[in-house]
Amino acid sequence: MELLKHFLDLILHIDKHLVELVSQYQSWTYGILFLIIFCETGLVVMPLLPGDSLLFAVGAIASKGDLNVFLVVVLLSIAAILGDTVNYWIGKAIGPKVFSSESSRWLNRKHLERTHEFYEKYGGKTIIIARFMPIIRTFAPFVAGIGKMSYGKFLLYNVVGGILWIALFTYAGFFFGEIPVVKRNFTLVIFAIIIISVLPAVFEVLRARRGQRKGQA
Repeated sequence: MELLKHFLDLILHIDKHLVELVSQYQSWTYGILFLIIFCETGLVVMPLLPGDSLLFAVGAIASKGDLNVFLVVVLLSIAAILGDTVNYWIGKAIGPKVFSSESSRWLNRKHLERTHEFYEKYGGKTIIIARFMPIIRTFAPFVAGIGKMSYGKFLLYNVVGGILWIALFTYAGFFFGEIPVVKRNFTLVIFAIIIISVLPAVFEVLRARRGQRKGQA
């Protein structure tokens, strides 16, 4: 319970934590942010690390001159691309064995099946689309590896999706994070970003359930 409370505090007050992080670690902050993004995209057991909200907050702090926004975008884009690449090869090497459990707490087969459905609907573009969807973005490259998707094709979508995701949210924070109304309600803005990020997944679940009901009817 205490761990969950701390995690929620980290996400909803990430601006305050980042200010402390930058103040305490200064240039090492780039490495810490790199590691967070790499772990969220590269390690299939860490789908709940902050992503979109973190990038927006980083952009907002960069707008005050505490971080170099261009360097942030370049480094975190590399982290996102490397993360997906590692995830792809892990999926290709051990994916089928790892996902043999139906009740694993972290490697739940339901996440795999949900991501597989996205591949069925969107094909290779799933790699790009999934970048903007928490949890699914962590599993998408893993599933691509399991499905033995051509690495050349995967790499193209990986690079495009990684750069778009990092640049969009970071520059959104950079240009809009310092607007007075956004600054006064930063926690609400972060919360809204999280909700908007998960909406596509919610709609897909509702659509799937509606389809099942119609089929049963």
